[in-house]
Amino acid sequence: MLYVFGLTSACLLGIGFVLQQHAAERAPKADMLHFRLLWDLAHSGLWLAGIACMVGGQILSAVALASGDLSQVEPLLVTNLLFAMAAARRLTGQRLGASGWVGVLLLSGGVAVFILAARPMGGSADVSAFRHWLVIGLVIGSALALIAVARHLPLFEEPPLLAAAAGILYGLQDALTRVSTGILGDDGILALLVRWEPYTLVALAVTGLMLVQSAFEAGPLRMSLPTLTAAEPLAGIACGIGFLGDRLRTGPAALAGASAGLVAIVAGVFLLARHPAMPGHPTADGDERENCSRP
Repeated sequence: MLYVFGLTSACLLGIGFVLQQHAAERAPKADMLHFRLLWDLAHSGLWLAGIACMVGGQILSAVALASGDLSQVEPLLVTNLLFAMAAARRLTGQRLGASGWVGVLLLSGGVAVFILAARPMGGSADVSAFRHWLVIGLVIGSALALIAVARHLPLFEEPPLLAAAAGILYGLQDALTRVSTGILGDDGILALLVRWEPYTLVALAVTGLMLVQSAFEAGPLRMSLPTLTAAEPLAGIACGIGFLGDRLRTGPAALAGASAGLVAIVAGVFLLARHPAMPGHPTADGDERENCSRP
């Protein structure tokens, strides 16, 4: 049942992303990186259907995670990228092409190989308050840096960076979710309500959603979803190691597998960045030039 829940979750997440992007691309460009974008999208039935699929996928992923280890479930969840690209092809008629599919497979496969090889395990090591806040600060700072760089790029080149920033924040959200569920289980709901973690979770969720929808608004799904898919689990693992005391396997085989996974991720991102439909490519300039300017 673990694999059924995991793959069904990935399918729902992929379809949800496609529906959200299809609605977001029609939103006013002036709403990009503003929370009013979410208010405008909330009036779209298509977007609400996408959110419903995403919520359903997240619930199933939580059930899967409760039934198995992160290293078993996360590789299943990253297949949402494959479901999303297939669904986008059916809905929009936009072809990914051979090089695009190779990039998608390398990226999603690289994430899966990295997690399977490193096999992150929960730990009980005490982490100092300084390290705890340092890691959180570095994670949020990395997301802010990506947003700042994206704002200085042409509109059509922003989606990968905005989606990566959202993925980083979602990774931090995943780590804080683990902290919050631990507090809830040990001390109850009243203890959780006086802590900062649940309120930070809400802020991260809303901010991440706004970034994702802005990325979806600025360009096709193939430009944003791959970096979102890769960034979230990697950022979550980094946060787990950084301030939750998680450990990775460090044997020769594990290091070789994890390194191969990271190489595949970089290669997949590189291939997708050089996709013929991306801005700057000779075959794309004629079709996309009008979309590259800001309002």
